[in-house]
Amino acid sequence: MPVTDLTALSTALREVAAEAATAVGPMLREAFRAQVEVAFKRDHHDLVTKYDTASEEVLRAAILRLQPDSRILGEEGGTVGDGSVLWLVDPIDGTANFARGIAQFCVSIAAAVDGELTAGVIYDPVAENLFAADLTGAWLDGRTLRSTGAPHASGATVLTDYPAARDVSAGPAAAERFARLVDEFRSVRRGGSGALALAHVAAGWADCTFGTSTHPWDVAAGALLVRQAGGTFHGYRDGAELTTAVYEAPHYAAFAGTAEYAQVTEIVRDHRHPIE
Repeated sequence: MPVTDLTALSTALREVAAEAATAVGPMLREAFRAQVEVAFKRDHHDLVTKYDTASEEVLRAAILRLQPDSRILGEEGGTVGDGSVLWLVDPIDGTANFARGIAQFCVSIAAAVDGELTAGVIYDPVAENLFAADLTGAWLDGRTLRSTGAPHASGATVLTDYPAARDVSAGPAAAERFARLVDEFRSVRRGGSGALALAHVAAGWADCTFGTSTHPWDVAAGALLVRQAGGTFHGYRDGAELTTAVYEAPHYAAFAGTAEYAQVTEIVRDHRHPIE
């Protein structure tokens, strides 16, 4: 596909993603801080609600209506469709926060063509912030995003949910690495939504975020947002950095602007604990 055609497609796909994401906003706002029943998937750390499923159904229907040539990989519903555009959909990233009334969750939608991220949207339905990116740039509610990051760790804020329970149970190394981060960085914050953390790095509200043992729908939209806002996103598998289909990398680090911190890169590059 010629570059000009792909660029035009990316803009159209961004608009599809934005329309789909904002369509579920009223439902999620109405349910937020109501009494939400939860179920569990892998263990008691891995929650799901009926709103995860309902949101994904709305997103899927909207995408297929607006872009029929689609294949949708959703966290809850698996793969639907066989089109040339791959959509990576997380209907509620930060379900545990959503279920407890903590306003740190979002809807994440990304589109990839031939293994390359082409469009992405992260929607915070409580703040009603719409982060969006395509091959021409990145925006927050229509305003262009260009992030900058602190040059040194001592002045930087890191957003991360590392170490997860499975990292801690694997041995003391994860706790030791986390202690080093707390000591060397200005601040370390655990928000509970990896996708929203990526959006905040793209906006320059934080300097860095990273995650381990993640899934494609967790990071795809945020990876494009960070890169198109002038930052960097690195995805790793078994010590090697992926150069294509970066959303398939289970471990990642993202930095605002030109900032990069070796302490963070070391954690994600050398992480070996498998996804369960």
